[in-house]
Amino acid sequence: MASTTYHSSADETFFVEDEAAQRMTMRDAGRLIARNKQEMIANELSRLAHDEYLEDIMKHMRHMEDETLPDANLIDMQREIQWFMRPYLIDFLIEAHAAFSLLPETLFLTVNLLDRYCSKRVVYKQHYQLVGCAALLIAAKYGDKKDRVPQINELNNMCCGLYDAGMFTQMEMHVLNTLDWNIGHPTVDFFTQLIVAEERDGREVEHMAAYICEIALYHRDFVSTKPSIMARASLALARAILSKPEVNDGEWDHTENVTLLTLSQHLHQPSVTLARKYSSAYYSKVSGKLADFLAQQAAISRRGPPSPPVEPTSLSTKTADIYSTPHKGLGAGPGVADGYMTPPITPDGNCFGHNQAMIKGYQAPPRCPVTPTPQPNHVQPYPQQQQQPQPQHMAGTSYFEGPTSHMAY
Repeated sequence: MASTTYHSSADETFFVEDEAAQRMTMRDAGRLIARNKQEMIANELSRLAHDEYLEDIMKHMRHMEDETLPDANLIDMQREIQWFMRPYLIDFLIEAHAAFSLLPETLFLTVNLLDRYCSKRVVYKQHYQLVGCAALLIAAKYGDKKDRVPQINELNNMCCGLYDAGMFTQMEMHVLNTLDWNIGHPTVDFFTQLIVAEERDGREVEHMAAYICEIALYHRDFVSTKPSIMARASLALARAILSKPEVNDGEWDHTENVTLLTLSQHLHQPSVTLARKYSSAYYSKVSGKLADFLAQQAAISRRGPPSPPVEPTSLSTKTADIYSTPHKGLGAGPGVADGYMTPPITPDGNCFGHNQAMIKGYQAPPRCPVTPTPQPNHVQPYPQQQQQPQPQHMAGTSYFEGPTSHMAY
């Protein structure tokens, strides 16, 4: 009897617990439904607000891209840092950006902060990499998740312990004060996302455009190019490379046409670091597709158009309509992905002095230099630089009183 009572009690307890579990499940389902409804309402309100305030938002973004645009002509006036040093630093920033899994816009904001600072302050070449690290810290804190923001000791290790830990913090504050804490730069990634959503471009086109925009980071020609113009030009070029249909998105002005043409001339020799980044399946392997496209264009360029029939003319009449050598296509330059090696520090030494005529095959930069485009068949790659000794500083002194004085324009 007791046994029967025990089983009965056990069965009742079992069913009571099952009903309680069902009630909990129904309660959770109710909460999930309510949460989904709230999200639907929030999305609808966001859509309505987007439609209502889109014009004001874009007006503000256009204003901000003008306010936060670096001036390449002012960077030309730097006493020590030169444009041939830039590929080293951009390679380093791209590797650090990938190592910390930061957002795409963080990289573009980092380079913008770096260039804006170099437009306003004199920078010594031994501090060039430090300014880049400070810009990366600021950009990551501005737009990335807190747990992904680089730690100073991690950046210091990536710099091979070249700087004191306090120098990162001091340079970070110096960059912020120099830029008046004006960080809200609308990056090229922002405008690219808007155009991709409007034109409904695929992921492959988006990745190719991002690859082209990061190639542009290496070159002086695009330092003062507006992000909105860069986004439109890179997407148009990406569609052409991938044989996607063109988009009728309105008239193109002279600046946009020049940007598109200049971009096409800088595709033939991307950095090895950057090409390796975009060779993964996550980025649709666009670096390999670009290399294939350029190889095809180079082959077409070498073949050239068929010779037209020659009409007989008298000896006294000069031959007209002489066919000149056909222009090379986008991939005319050889050496796809023959980029730059990444040394541990910013290039230094006597070989980068202003009085040095040649740098292992490179012509020393002029007073207003442009980014060099090395020819792999004739030029040796940049030499690996030895690690510089860690600078010694007196306690309580400012590290940047000399190099960060205002530029004399």
